[in-house]
Amino acid sequence: MEAGIVGLPNVGKSTLFNALTQSKQAQSANFPFCTIEPNEGIVPVPDDRLERISRYIVPKKLVPSTLKLVDIAGIVKGASEGQGLGNKFLSHIREVDAILQVCRCFEDPEIIHVAGKVDPLSDIETVELELLLADEQMVDAALPKAERAAKSGDKDIVARVEVLKKCKEQLAKFEPLRKLAWEKDEKRIVASYGLLSAKPILYVANVSETDLAGAGPLVQSVREFAVKVGAGVVPVCAKLEAEIAELDEADRREMLAANGLAEPALAALAREAYRTLGMQSYFTAGEKEVRAWGAPVGATAPQAAGVIHTDFEKGFIRAEIYTLDDLEQYKSEKELRAAGKLRVEGKSYVMKDGDICHFLIS
Repeated sequence: MEAGIVGLPNVGKSTLFNALTQSKQAQSANFPFCTIEPNEGIVPVPDDRLERISRYIVPKKLVPSTLKLVDIAGIVKGASEGQGLGNKFLSHIREVDAILQVCRCFEDPEIIHVAGKVDPLSDIETVELELLLADEQMVDAALPKAERAAKSGDKDIVARVEVLKKCKEQLAKFEPLRKLAWEKDEKRIVASYGLLSAKPILYVANVSETDLAGAGPLVQSVREFAVKVGAGVVPVCAKLEAEIAELDEADRREMLAANGLAEPALAALAREAYRTLGMQSYFTAGEKEVRAWGAPVGATAPQAAGVIHTDFEKGFIRAEIYTLDDLEQYKSEKELRAAGKLRVEGKSYVMKDGDICHFLIS
């Protein structure tokens, strides 16, 4: 699973990406389309449950779950018609599972805004419109082909036609496809076309160093909009976070304290991006490592085991599962077992966020 960082030029996308991935590469220059090919990075998802587990099961190392981020070139009005990097930009978004849109919520006369003014809602509207127009083009091209193929009576192709018609109706209203309630099979069809406005979205409000909490009117306007569309918002000062990411641990703690921060804002962003992707974590714990593994919400125990190794899903027999709350109460797996708190679950068990597991594999 991966998320793409998108936005208009000069909103702070690459600065944010570099901070998230602790990249030391040079920052982009102050002009549009600095990012030509998408940069990719793997980002840890901070989780204090790892440390809590390790108090009772002492490992050699702690390993957090991770997510993949892609820094995609800046979009401009008319991208769906080939303006700017146009179709190249859109094709990169098709390949990701969720969108993180960076919205500029700070004023700085030295940093040019491509539209000539700072207006995050206008920026959101520009990006959303280009995604909708690109989807409309895709559906208009795909539907006639699917309708011709459906004359054979193939049930799968008939279902595909119905999904495309549903998409066409929604797009005609200039409404994103993510607003629709999709059945599991319908989701699979939508995903097969890489429809952009169907992807879940998270708004990243890039704020100034004087508004780290995002209390200013620009961020508030983004929050109000996000509530209407069912999206999340995370305020981040990309400039400050990039500086923090360059420091060693002692200096980092000092700088966080000086700015009244308990942790880098990027930690909250990574967790929220993880949730936007529809992911949750389960844990394995032993002397070698305590590790968080990412699995889609709704994954069964065999599917979760398959995250560790594909053969584990095929050979799954059962799982032994307990909770962190019970571990903190009983202090060890031995006591958990004696108290009957270590559950045995089979192939139909749906994983819960925070499950601590042992898998028995044939």
